[in-house]
Amino acid sequence: MAYKLNYKSLEKSGYDGYILKDAPVKALQFGEGNFLRAFVDYWFDMSNEKAGWNGKVAVVQPIAQGLTKLINAQEGLYTLYLRGSENGEKVNRKRVISVIDKCYNPYEADDYKSIVDIVKSPDLEYIVSNTTEAGIVYDPSVKADDTPQASFPGKLTALLYQRFKAGLDGLTILSCELIDNNGKELEKFVLHHADDWGLGDDFKKWLDEKCLFCATLVDRIGPGRIRDAEEVKKINEENGYEDDLIDVGEVFGVWYIEGPEGLEDKLPFKKAGLNVHVVPEVAPYKKRKVRILNGAHTSFVLGAYLAGFDIVRDCMHDDVIHGYMNKILYDEVIPILPLDKEDCRNFAAAVTDRFNNPFVDHQLLSISLNSTSKWKARDLSSLLEYYQKFDKLPEGLCMGFAAYIAFYSTDIQRREDDALICKRPTGNEYRVCDDGWVLDFYYEHKDSDDKTLVHDVLSNKKMWDEDLTQIKGLEAKVLFDLTTIRTKGAKEAYASIQ
Repeated sequence: MAYKLNYKSLEKSGYDGYILKDAPVKALQFGEGNFLRAFVDYWFDMSNEKAGWNGKVAVVQPIAQGLTKLINAQEGLYTLYLRGSENGEKVNRKRVISVIDKCYNPYEADDYKSIVDIVKSPDLEYIVSNTTEAGIVYDPSVKADDTPQASFPGKLTALLYQRFKAGLDGLTILSCELIDNNGKELEKFVLHHADDWGLGDDFKKWLDEKCLFCATLVDRIGPGRIRDAEEVKKINEENGYEDDLIDVGEVFGVWYIEGPEGLEDKLPFKKAGLNVHVVPEVAPYKKRKVRILNGAHTSFVLGAYLAGFDIVRDCMHDDVIHGYMNKILYDEVIPILPLDKEDCRNFAAAVTDRFNNPFVDHQLLSISLNSTSKWKARDLSSLLEYYQKFDKLPEGLCMGFAAYIAFYSTDIQRREDDALICKRPTGNEYRVCDDGWVLDFYYEHKDSDDKTLVHDVLSNKKMWDEDLTQIKGLEAKVLFDLTTIRTKGAKEAYASIQ
């Protein structure tokens, strides 16, 4: 019989990996979800083993409902699987993470008091957060004496004030929320609360001079929990314990942290051999991620779906589709990025491994959701910058634009409440999901010839914020590529420009 995971049952199971049972709490983490446990907690855990950090993480459940009871029932332990492809080889690494000391629910009075005690400890060095995009908001209704404050910036302000009053040094705050300038936005709201609550200039000076609010960019796909009950059962039997918190992440992981010189040496991650970079500005690296990783997805999947493919991994095993993606990345996107070209090429090479993950059946149709805004942000920007820099049109991205139009207009069947129903050349119907006005636009054009359709798409300022027909040669090129897709099929169209 398998026992619930804790330190005692782990010992009984014969697990021989690295475990650290006791150490001072050096990091306070807001958020207990799959991503933080697969990324940040893994990094701190590795820092204990490889860099002698000798620290624990105290976790704060950010909202009233969460995983506190489950985490504490397992004494903070959980099993992490890093799964994916590395240099073309299948990888499945298991590690029991022992860095979490305890999880606290701030909406319980005793837990809130414990959180305050942790913040007032001289051992504490870091605050880490991922409270989702909705977490970093300014809520004027929260008050200084709320226990706790409803918003994350409110909670953080109150806790930092407690540390300030205790006469302790400041903290390094690593914000991982997926918003622009996450750390600076958080700092702005903390200062706003300090003003609202009349916490004084000395506290604001302490925040400014002693605390470091870092903008960060995190990059690791985290599928999260294993949903197949049979697989979970099999894993628990193999491990010799029952784990209610099994977590999964991809092998690839990188953390860009905006901060001063010296921070990289202070943080334990580099010493642990982890892929961390302290940089003067995170924005260029976010641009690289959006244009290469996300842009690659958006550029090739729509045409690939029309060509009969359903899963990203299968696209990576096809020379034409994979070759088309590489053409876009290496010939059109990387040349316009404001970063070291070799680093960009290494990042692009890793994308192939990430898309080739043998454990994730990433459906092309799920990636296709809201492709109009995605194409504008991820690919059109690259197309326009390439044209501006080289005074010519990028062939691959123009073909991707044509594939986007083809996906939204191939054999339109009907308009439903939340989708446009089209029919793939292979014969099956598929759902195009986007903003209602976008779907209405394409449905209204279901009987238009391609020349009219391309003109009306490119000249639609609501879609692109400008009239793209004004770009010399673009309308003719997209029409030519769309005609090729219609007459020869998307795969042959992709092959024609390689």
